[in-house]
Amino acid sequence: VDTLRLIARGGPYAHRQDDATFGNRERRLPSQPRGYYREYTVETPGSRDRGARRIIAGGQPPTEFFYTDDHYRSFRRFTLDAKENAR
Repeated sequence: VDTLRLIARGGPYAHRQDDATFGNRERRLPSQPRGYYREYTVETPGSRDRGARRIIAGGQPPTEFFYTDDHYRSFRRFTLDAKENAR
């Protein structure tokens, strides 16, 4: 939820890689033009680095979201709750 709030506000992000283009090199997400997907770090408690958890947002402004907790090996699509989106 914290990461989604940062995305909605446009930052500031804790990691320089956040809000960078996600290239979808693994081709595990639906095919889109380069630049469509952006990646964001989801903090991992106890991790000394960025960890493996990410949210990938598609569109500008984002209209679709994917979560990975295994550093891009698998993704789960999710939607935003309208109440959460309003905060």
